[in-house]
Amino acid sequence: MREVVHAHGHEHVAATHESTFEVTTDDWLTPAGDCIVGIDADRAPADFDDDFVAACRDPGSTITLTLEADGTVERVQARGHPDLTFESDRSAVVRTSTYADDRTVAVGADAAAADLDRDLIAALEAGADLTLTLTVE
Repeated sequence: MREVVHAHGHEHVAATHESTFEVTTDDWLTPAGDCIVGIDADRAPADFDDDFVAACRDPGSTITLTLEADGTVERVQARGHPDLTFESDRSAVVRTSTYADDRTVAVGADAAAADLDRDLIAALEAGADLTLTLTVE
């Protein structure tokens, strides 16, 4: 099963956070948002299909997050968690830790914002369109 989110880069995309990355429905970004890689997203976790959410709540599930912008593709592997609620109507956060709140869509990720391909981040900083595909197995 998969969910797709379309967002946009922004001049303040720095992607220096060492434990998370985030895509938000907000249409603005300040320099303090060092985990945010995409803004003005067309969907939030609250919009995801119930079956997808249920699959992500399985602690044995693998969640692959594919970020694509301006020809650069990055894949991040993460896990599901029983405490994932997918209730946020604002942002989707991927965490390297096991912390889960209403914004969290995956935990135990093998990369955070600071680890993402710098060509991808440069494209997003220049305002490129971002496609985030979440696939759960």
